Order: sequence, then C-alpha cells, then structure tokens
Amino acid sequence: MEISITGNSININGNIKSVSNFQEIKSSLDSLTIQNKSIMINIKDSMSITSSVIGYFNKLVLKDKIEIQINVGNDQLFELLNELNLVSIFRARRV
Repeated sequence: MEISITGNSININGNIKSVSNFQEIKSSLDSLTIQNKSIMINIKDSMSITSSVIGYFNKLVLKDKIEIQINVGNDQLFELLNELNLVSIFRARRV
C-alpha cells in the first residue's frame, strides 16, 4: 500500500489489509486533521478495508467532527461500505 497527500486529499493505492497499513493511514490523517476539517480520501484500488480503518474513519466523523468524503475505485469495496450503511456517513461515492 502507498499513501500520498496533496492539500487536504489523501490518496491510497494498493490493498488495505494489515495493522501497519492502518497505522500509516492514521498517521497521515492525523497530520491532515491538524489544519483541515474537511478531508477527501481517495481509495483507488483496494478491494477491502480493515475494521480498524473503518473505526478510525467513524471516530473522525462522529467524535472529531471532521468531514470526510471517500472516493472508491473498486465496486466490491463500495458495496461493502453500502452493506455496512457507511456510504452516507463517509459521503462515499464510486469513481
């Protein structure tokens, strides 16, 4: 998995599947949330997402009041978010 940051956007390439992936994502988002209350997350090709990442995204939205928008490049991941009723919370959309 690779992460790049541009402005208030974070781009994630590759599968999100391990604890170290979660730690990288959390660290990157922690640095962004210091200056931004609105963040765009682009998950280009991951087919799944770990529960720890979902939990962290939930914390950002519900507790920290950070607006996130997740752009998903994989149908399977979008369907997972839909089945978990997270599309509206994360403002997810298929791109």
